[in-house]
Amino acid sequence: MTAIRARSYHHGDLRAELLQRAEATLRESGVDGLSLRQLARDTGVSHGAPTRHFRDKQALLDALAVAGFERLGADFENLTPTTSSTDTIHTMARTYLRFATENSALLALMFARRHSPVAGDVMSQAVDRAFAIPVTLIAEAQARGEIIPGDPRRIALTAVAALQGLATFLASGLVAPEAADEWLEDLVDHVMLGLQPR
Repeated sequence: MTAIRARSYHHGDLRAELLQRAEATLRESGVDGLSLRQLARDTGVSHGAPTRHFRDKQALLDALAVAGFERLGADFENLTPTTSSTDTIHTMARTYLRFATENSALLALMFARRHSPVAGDVMSQAVDRAFAIPVTLIAEAQARGEIIPGDPRRIALTAVAALQGLATFLASGLVAPEAADEWLEDLVDHVMLGLQPR
């Protein structure tokens, strides 16, 4: 173990370093390419060191998913709201699509319902925090009469599902990257049209 790795570990940064390296491996090799032993080698620590933070591979995957939801929520929190609900929703949709296309392997893990029961509460809280801003935005637009009544969380997640579909089309090449903005505008316009009160 190098002096830099040892110092990093003793300062309590090993967990963050393991997660960072695990996400890079996930991006390069998928879930099957991840192992605690290989992460230990990649980060220059003993093979048992990662188990101090993640008891097994499933715990590592759960932690990656939680970290992904936390990052997505932070991206939403960093948005500057506009005076128009439609403009804000367009900006939020663009933010989600960018996150989804730049982190496709992580996003697949985040929404794969293979999380361990132990992660239940932590995962649920991370999901709630991640989508708190979109849900609040929908509720505020409903209060102004701009969006149909209904459960704001369900409406927000329905819109996210549509965005996820577009992200999948982009990742598969069905939609060309240069057409992404045009498709995104159409998607948001259609979703907003469907949400307008009749």
